[in-house]
Amino acid sequence: MDIATQTHLTTLRGLLSFRLHELQTEVHATEMARREREGGEVTDRKDDAAQSMLTGVSDTEERLHLAEMKDVQSALHRLDDGTYGDCVDCGEPIPLQRLLVQPAALRCTACQTVGERAA
Repeated sequence: MDIATQTHLTTLRGLLSFRLHELQTEVHATEMARREREGGEVTDRKDDAAQSMLTGVSDTEERLHLAEMKDVQSALHRLDDGTYGDCVDCGEPIPLQRLLVQPAALRCTACQTVGERAA
């Protein structure tokens, strides 16, 4: 492995680790906010509706954060076992530009596009 590749992998590992930390912080903040809301008193229907809406939004955000955390952890695992950066569909290397934008990417742009059109 050449120096440029090692530098890129180190940069990508840093991006993934930073994003994982951000997501963990967001999930923790959501959990704390939920506990705070659960302990608060609801005084009327308007408050009840607002609380219900906030709970729904928070739950959705938490699910998205947890799913992304799983993707980031999977990417870090692929880095550790040497399979990071290869498209899971065609096996070709994922371009560095794509990985810099989406470090947890599983597919090259072409395969990702095909997958999204099929869905």
